[in-house]
Amino acid sequence: MKNILGLGNALVDALVMVRDEAFLQQLCLQKGAMQLVDNERFQNISQITSALHCELRTGGSAANVTLCAARLGEKSVFCGKPGQDCNSAFFRQEMMRNGVHVVPLSGGLPMGVASTFITPDGQRTFATYLGAGATLAASELQPAWFEGAGYAFIEGYLVQDHALIETAIGMARRAGAKVCLDLASYNIVADNRSYFLRLLENTDIVLANEEESHALTGLAPTAALDALAAMCPVAVVKVGAKGAMARRGQEHASVEAVKVPGVVDTTAAGDFFAAGFLVASLRGASLADALRLGAHCSAEVIQVVGTRLPEAAWSRLRLVAAECTSAS
Repeated sequence: MKNILGLGNALVDALVMVRDEAFLQQLCLQKGAMQLVDNERFQNISQITSALHCELRTGGSAANVTLCAARLGEKSVFCGKPGQDCNSAFFRQEMMRNGVHVVPLSGGLPMGVASTFITPDGQRTFATYLGAGATLAASELQPAWFEGAGYAFIEGYLVQDHALIETAIGMARRAGAKVCLDLASYNIVADNRSYFLRLLENTDIVLANEEESHALTGLAPTAALDALAAMCPVAVVKVGAKGAMARRGQEHASVEAVKVPGVVDTTAAGDFFAAGFLVASLRGASLADALRLGAHCSAEVIQVVGTRLPEAAWSRLRLVAAECTSAS
């Protein structure tokens, strides 16, 4: 049985609901973006928000993908570097509880924390202190972790460490896994555009939202999808409330977004979409059905704070997964 391996930053999301965008301006944060912060700024932000209600969840793009994939019934492996503090213990326990195997790595720094601010429209803005996660090095990767992987999901947030990404791609290729690259945040793409274009030459599946695809190609979503598909075998562009579309060679598919009563928090929406798409693809589903499962996964997670879905939601998603892959 093939598994889904995720390589990325091991993070805990500290989720805070804020009253308006003025709060983000006070913290000098750009709405909807991910900004890296050092320990000093992280401590300053933590002090400012200490009086606000905060909820902890496991976080990090690749971690979210593996968690969702595991709850859908796939064997999942997370390759990242937690620290050695209470947040790290929380992260490991939650991932294991959800069925994800976390490789045995640990850093001397505290656990990375993504301070996540959610505005009333459900949009999330990150101020991310990478902590121990940033110390993950190419030399620590082990080929055995990639054995049995059907897909190796690599989050674009690792783009600063070229050696790490390229070593992981090499190990994935040698293990027979397909490489899936998520383009991270639009500001990360804009700052590293030429390198992302190079990475696509060794990528099997690329996933991007509308802003990220525009930052890379300069094109509107449909044209951006075609441009991305010309660079790698499978391209997916998510367009929020309008749904998502994918192209594989001459094959094109699209899906409408699943209607929900209300959007609470868009944290991990793209990650859960990716998990659904990869799980369905791993099971041999059509492009359209892979998009469909991704859309349902995304719809469930935007109705809760963070990534902790109620069991009823996971049951619904497993039923959709079975429907999407029944013909495979």
